[in-house]
Amino acid sequence: MKGFMRATEIDTRMLGMIGALLVIWIGFHILSGGTFLTPRNLWNLSVQTASVGVMATGMVLVIVTRNIDLSVGSILGVTGMIMAVAQTQYLTPMLGYDSGLVWLATLLVGLVCGLLIGSLQGFIIAYLGVPAFIVTLGGLLVWRGAAWWVASGRTIPLTDDNFKLLGGGSDGSIGATWSWILAAVAVALILLGAFTARRQRQRFNFAIKPMWAEAVTVGISVVAVVVATMIVNSYLLPGPLARRYAEARGIEVPEGGLDISFGYAVPVLLFIGVGIVMTFVARRTRFGRYVFAIGGNPEAADLAGINTKRVTLMVFALMGMLAAVAAAISTARLSSATNAQGTLDELYTIAAAVIGGTSLAGGAGTIAGAMLGALVMQSLQSGMVLLGMDTPLQNIVVGAVLVVAVWLDTIYRRRAA
Repeated sequence: MKGFMRATEIDTRMLGMIGALLVIWIGFHILSGGTFLTPRNLWNLSVQTASVGVMATGMVLVIVTRNIDLSVGSILGVTGMIMAVAQTQYLTPMLGYDSGLVWLATLLVGLVCGLLIGSLQGFIIAYLGVPAFIVTLGGLLVWRGAAWWVASGRTIPLTDDNFKLLGGGSDGSIGATWSWILAAVAVALILLGAFTARRQRQRFNFAIKPMWAEAVTVGISVVAVVVATMIVNSYLLPGPLARRYAEARGIEVPEGGLDISFGYAVPVLLFIGVGIVMTFVARRTRFGRYVFAIGGNPEAADLAGINTKRVTLMVFALMGMLAAVAAAISTARLSSATNAQGTLDELYTIAAAVIGGTSLAGGAGTIAGAMLGALVMQSLQSGMVLLGMDTPLQNIVVGAVLVVAVWLDTIYRRRAA
């Protein structure tokens, strides 16, 4: 077994998380009477994971630099409220109800607000020397209060249908055809990536995997893409929604009805896109290398000439922007902005990053792990809802899982040392 793991270069911690996720899924499927592992529930699970998952990718970099951000849930709440107010009171009247620019302008407003909030907190942490725990704890209270103040406690409904597509739903998905097209592109990119990586290793005389190991890892990735696409395409529009869809597009409805697949939801594609970009930033850019260098040894990074203060500010600014993206997804899914939006999301985001293998000691963590951790957290929450568990009990389970995850991380670090 060790020889297999060494040859395929599969991360044992990632494999353990996948195993834990499968155990959770199978357990909830049995306990819920066979309703958990259905296309409908898995599709909804993917949509529900997107918001926290987007923030978890940024939280990895924050924790890697030996910091913490307790304010992301409140930043989500205030940026979501600002986007809703800007859209309903300013952008829609100015640009028109049928304008295709409203959703883009709304998203831009949210991103700018998230960037400014994150930059402000990063400046206080990096240049004024206030601990991140204190700054973001204060931010948790300040931005939550600001969310209430922006709309005087009111719920603000969205007016732009294009913006609502970011939240998923029957209109916010791409259908079976485009889902298979994206799957084909993903498979092609997986094959191209494996071929390119192997060529690069040969070019620089690095050790390369045996061909069978390469085939196994690529095969697993391809099967995962195909199975995921089959699942989302197996979730069909209900009869009334299918008829409405057909009427809006001039499609004749046969007597037996139409079988129209949801396909991949827009927020899920946005989540995956953010994950790919953040993986590139963390692994392939100078900024990403600086982040891990600072987390590994801040003093050595400073002596090496890295501007640690500027990198820290940039990390929190990026976290603020990702919270704004999550706010757009959450607000669009609810079709409105509420004062309670994002409450406790900071805990789920931190838990997702830690469960995904990000060390609270800093210097270690992966974006893919955090994305998988977000799926684990949402699976727990979704499964407990299906079982009818009360919210306080759900919080107890989530808290216990977080503590166990950190304990297991501590054991892993000790053995690795």
